Amino acid sequence: MNKSIFYHAGCPVCVSAEHDILNLIGNENVEIVHLGEEKSRIDEAEQAGIKSVPALVTPSGNVLHINFGASLEDVKN
Repeated sequence: MNKSIFYHAGCPVCVSAEHDILNLIGNENVEIVHLGEEKSRIDEAEQAGIKSVPALVTPSGNVLHINFGASLEDVKN
């Protein structure tokens, strides 16, 4: 993986974190995944180790849980 992946669910906490991540890392270095709109990627997020969103998966596979917007279980429902 060459880019970081930022997973979120569209809540205000997630959107705020998305703006900060894009400002810090840059659009070209991060893929944004809105799990509320791309439910097919929830399994991918779980396999990466995501427990709650917003969260960032680094190119080396480290998961950085940022603040707390929603658990992944909440996003599934």
